[in-house]
Amino acid sequence: MTDQAENNEQNIPQPEIPPVAEQPQVSNEPVAAESPVIAAPAEIKAVGVRFKRAGRIYSFDPKDFELNLGDHIIVETARGMEVGRVVIPPVMLPSKSVELPLKPVVRMAKPEEITRSQEIEAKEQEALAECAKIVARLNLPMKLLSAEYSLEGNHITFFFSAAERVDFRELVRELATKFRTRVELRQVGARDEAKIIGGFGRCGRELCCCSWLSEFQPISIKMAKEQGLPLNPMKISGVCGRLLCCMSYENKFYHDMRGKLPREGQNVVTPNGPAKVVSSNPLKGTVIVELESQVTVELPVEEVRVVGGPPQQKHEPASDSEADNLSDKN
Repeated sequence: MTDQAENNEQNIPQPEIPPVAEQPQVSNEPVAAESPVIAAPAEIKAVGVRFKRAGRIYSFDPKDFELNLGDHIIVETARGMEVGRVVIPPVMLPSKSVELPLKPVVRMAKPEEITRSQEIEAKEQEALAECAKIVARLNLPMKLLSAEYSLEGNHITFFFSAAERVDFRELVRELATKFRTRVELRQVGARDEAKIIGGFGRCGRELCCCSWLSEFQPISIKMAKEQGLPLNPMKISGVCGRLLCCMSYENKFYHDMRGKLPREGQNVVTPNGPAKVVSSNPLKGTVIVELESQVTVELPVEEVRVVGGPPQQKHEPASDSEADNLSDKN
């Protein structure tokens, strides 16, 4: 009886015990709130500031200052506080066209600060002369061009040109001991050298780079071909030895007009009869043709029709990356 009862107890199904759900761990650490993502504005207010004549224009945040063209202001740069001149009054610019965030304008320049910046220019010439003596004594293969002090006088930069890299560590040590301030030496290219020194071009006018040109644009030998200029380097190079910057001023116009003018040697129909294209003048928009009577006539492009097709020619976009292009970027 006892054995049978035990067997019955073993056959009785046991109720299933539901598993205990895991309790979430509670942390006593504060949960940081997710910071909302703030999209950059489409436009931003900026003021254009220049520090040197024909120098690069830098953008700053005008804040609440009422700035006008020609005002002198104090701004913070990588070299410290400097006096700049407003060349572009506050204007709304696309955010993508400037490097954000913009550094703010610190304050309007005081009269004594403007006077001090003018006095610093004379001090820069003295520093340049002292540096030249040390360079000559160390026999370094470099050409000193200019020196620039910060407004506070705690930083001086010397600009120089050289055919190759120069080890000027000893020069920096002696300059730091001499002037007891932070010293920086910066090597520049041939175009920047001409911009700093100045001079006159083959046109008889002051160099564009030191009178009004703020930034250098890439120049290629294809621009000379586009404009029908001689490919003699002596005739299309500036005082810096690089291709003339002015070749880029009208290059787009020449390129567009070349696409509208018939090519040299093409047969055309004119109001005076059949003719052959001898040359063209993109600036005037005219074509010089030779008639069957051997007479040369200059006609507007509208009066000339290419035999068997329109006057427009196939014209590939100008490319500075072609193998036969010689580009100047510095």
